[in-house]
Amino acid sequence: MSRRAPLTRERVLRKAVALADVEGLGALSMRRLGSALGVKAMSLYNHVANKDALLDGIVDLMVGEIGVPDPKLPWRAAMEARCRSAREVLLAHRWLAVLLMSRVNVGPNMLRYIDATIGALRGGGFSIAMADQAWGILDSYVYGFVLQELDFPLDQDEYADTAAAYLPSLDAEALPHLTEMTRAVAERRHDGGRDFELGLRLVLDGLEGLERPDRSR
Repeated sequence: MSRRAPLTRERVLRKAVALADVEGLGALSMRRLGSALGVKAMSLYNHVANKDALLDGIVDLMVGEIGVPDPKLPWRAAMEARCRSAREVLLAHRWLAVLLMSRVNVGPNMLRYIDATIGALRGGGFSIAMADQAWGILDSYVYGFVLQELDFPLDQDEYADTAAAYLPSLDAEALPHLTEMTRAVAERRHDGGRDFELGLRLVLDGLEGLERPDRSR
């Protein structure tokens, strides 16, 4: 008879992530988690103080999967890699973006991630205030883009078919530009999709155009 693996904080958090990925964050409870691990819910409190601590723990665990900005790279290349990595992790865990935005996250992985981000921006000549702004602007773009990707109700083929079905209801004289674009999507001359790389480039272009005269402030 094989022995059950010992219960550890790492094991508890990884099982919680697996449950949230499959069943959604709303289904995650201490009782459900204990059942999945084959233990009483009370046993979990030796490793996480409460449900809030569990949520903080799984956020920090997943942040640990995001690539930390490389201090050897120029700031723009470091931010590009950071944003792409964050998007990949957020898409892999549909519940993560909302949880990240709704909690004060101060776990070790998050603190290391933030520190490296600030360091890359400071190394690129951003002041303390502008480094803080740049970091927040980039995260707002990534989180918002991912939420739109996850919540958009149609895939590419359905989008074109829906546009074709909707097109006859548009008043081309009153709404000429919307009609033109809808027709392009319906005829598959334009896929209607959002381009993450285009948006990222525009944000970084804007940040790059800022004056960065004094890194000491």
